Amino acid sequence: MDKGKEQGNGQPGELKRKLGLGAVVSLGVGTVIGSGIFSSVGEVAAASGCAAITILAFIIGGIIMIPQNMVAAEITAACPDDGGFYVWFREAGSRPLAFLCGWTTFWGGDPPSYSIMALALADYIAFFIPGIAGIGIKLLATALIVVVFMAINMRSVEVGGRFLTFMTSFKMLLFALLIGVGLFSMNKTMISAPAVEGAATGFKALLAGVSATTWSYAGMATACSMAGEVKDPEKTIPKALIITVFVIIAIYTSLAAAVTGLLPMKQLVSSSAPVAEAAAQIPVIGSAAGVITAFIAIVVIIASLHGTIMCQPRIEYAMAKDGLFFRKFAEIHPKWETPANSIMYSCAVSIILVFAADIGALMGFFSFVALCKNALSFATMFSLHKKPGYDPSWKCPSWLLMTILSVGANVILLVSTFLWAPYKSLFSAFVVVATGLPAYYFWEGKNKKEGRAA
Repeated sequence: MDKGKEQGNGQPGELKRKLGLGAVVSLGVGTVIGSGIFSSVGEVAAASGCAAITILAFIIGGIIMIPQNMVAAEITAACPDDGGFYVWFREAGSRPLAFLCGWTTFWGGDPPSYSIMALALADYIAFFIPGIAGIGIKLLATALIVVVFMAINMRSVEVGGRFLTFMTSFKMLLFALLIGVGLFSMNKTMISAPAVEGAATGFKALLAGVSATTWSYAGMATACSMAGEVKDPEKTIPKALIITVFVIIAIYTSLAAAVTGLLPMKQLVSSSAPVAEAAAQIPVIGSAAGVITAFIAIVVIIASLHGTIMCQPRIEYAMAKDGLFFRKFAEIHPKWETPANSIMYSCAVSIILVFAADIGALMGFFSFVALCKNALSFATMFSLHKKPGYDPSWKCPSWLLMTILSVGANVILLVSTFLWAPYKSLFSAFVVVATGLPAYYFWEGKNKKEGRAA
């Protein structure tokens, strides 16, 4: 574990510890609450069948994430290094799995997610600028990735952290205002209305609703990828992860209550823009609902996109430091003290993907592999607890139970994803292994030739 604790100690060529509690909470909240919540309320409602179960599903879906955040907090306290899940596998003693985790994240997750968010942001901006469409949207998305977010994150982690904290705070204020006005204007009888005709009821409906909330809560441990740049990470990361989960549960549950109290369930389950349609039911601001929703969406996506570009390139940086990725990714900018190359090259890949046909479909292929990665990542807790000298400064209460719950939640989703899309799941697993293992042995071969210790 010593390797991780040395990072950020101010030595030349190392990233410095510059991020405090506020920035780390903003990373979690800012990246998790993205544009998806504008449609996921309707998806959860469709699975739940009635308003009361929809609200309860968001509460339980959030509670399920608490064990995962606690396990992530302990592992990060023990391994406070940049790299997140990659570092967990490495410290648990499996370099091949660590590499495959990072390999999958880079090619199947991070740059594609930048592209999707940038395109969504460009679409919402185009709402205010008539005439922008087609190639114009793609060029605007490219400009947002390169000129704005890449530049901010390359130049300074402190400025990036302050910008993210501001945007996340502004986002929370807008949500608070929307939720507050929505709850005041809602029809409370809708909350107790019976399920829509033909929908599941009882425990079956609740289980379906909770399952539908999963992707809304995904990504809360994102800040762990930057543990090497967090001040006093052994204390800050656990506090931040616990605060993050409760803030997000409060926002999602309140928003679900407001939306289900403003829109009849029949309309809600068939809506592609439930938050906008719910806002349209609010007196006075109803006529401006489209503009208000588009503006909130822009703020929400800016925080999410910025936070993702800030965090995720740290995984490739950590891999490259260990000799398991392109060396340029491991370089620290001498003036800016950021992994500038890792950020720049990750964004370059995402720009290429902006012009791809269907990035969403591409990411869908890797849902199964992402869930495998999540389940195995939390399972590293079992290996770490067997290591001599393992004594993290923050320990997860009832760690064995919390780890079983964390792994179990992801295994349930894993099975359900496989049953829903078996061919996509098998294809993605084959692609990861068929491309990842040769790449891993290539870099390990180079390390041996150059006398680099594994």
